[in-house]
Amino acid sequence: MANNYLTFPSIDPIIFEVGPLALRWYGLMYLLGFLAAWWLAKRRLYRTGWTEEHLSDLLFMAFMGVILGGRIGYVFFYQFEAFLDDPLYLFKIWTGGMSFHGGLLGVIAALIYFAKKRQATLLKVGDFVAPLVPIGLGFGRLGNFINAELWGRTTDVPWAFVFPNAGPLPRHPSQLYEFFLEGVVLFAILWLVSIKPKPTGVVSGLFLTGYGAFRFIVEFFREPDEHIGLYGNYLSQGQLLSLPMILVGLFIIAYAFKNASKSAKA
Repeated sequence: MANNYLTFPSIDPIIFEVGPLALRWYGLMYLLGFLAAWWLAKRRLYRTGWTEEHLSDLLFMAFMGVILGGRIGYVFFYQFEAFLDDPLYLFKIWTGGMSFHGGLLGVIAALIYFAKKRQATLLKVGDFVAPLVPIGLGFGRLGNFINAELWGRTTDVPWAFVFPNAGPLPRHPSQLYEFFLEGVVLFAILWLVSIKPKPTGVVSGLFLTGYGAFRFIVEFFREPDEHIGLYGNYLSQGQLLSLPMILVGLFIIAYAFKNASKSAKA
C-alpha cells in the first residue's frame, strides 16, 4: 500500500512573518472565503430590501456565531471529557478545535436574532445566507489540506497522500473531497436553485440536506477522531451529527412547498 502514493507538497504554514505577527495559509483561506461571501452577498442584496449596513450586521453576527458555536460545539461534541476534567478547556482556543455542526448552531442563533431585529422570518434570512456558506467551507477545507490536518483513512488509490504526522501509510485526501462536495458542488446546487424564485425555505432546507448528505458520504473516507472512533464500528461522530441535518432539511423543504401550495390556493 505504501508504494503507491503522491508526495504531499512541502508547504510552510506561515506565508510571511513581521515581528511577532505571522500570516498563515489557514487564516488566509478563511479571509478569502469571507471576502468572497461578502462580495456575493452584496450582489444578492437587492432581493432583500436590506441596506449594506444591515448586511454588515448580519455577516458580523454570523461570524461570531461560527466562532463561538464552533468552539463550544467542538468541546461538547468531541472533547466533553476534557471539558469535565478542566472546564477552562472551553476557552483554550489556542489548542485548536472547531466543529462545523457547532458553528452551524451558532449561525442559526445569530440568524434568529437578526431576523427578529429586521422583522423577517428565519427561513427568509436562511435562504439569503445559505448559498454563501459553501464558499467559506470550500476555502476552509483547502486550509485543512495545506495544514495537513483532518486527513483521510488509509487507502491504496493512486491519488493517496502520505500526510506529515499521520504515519507512513498513504491516505485519502478527504479534505479535497470535502472541498469539492461541500464547497464547489453544494455552492453550484444552491446557486442554480436560488436564481429563480422558490418557496421560502427551500434553499435553507436544501443546504441542510445537501451538506448533511455530502458530509455523511465523505466521513466514510475521513479518519475518525482517535478518542471517539466509530459507533458500532461503522458510523462516525460526524455522520451522527449530519443525520439530523438531513432530516430537518427535508422537513423544511416539504414544509416550504406545502406552505406555498396553501398560499396559492388561498
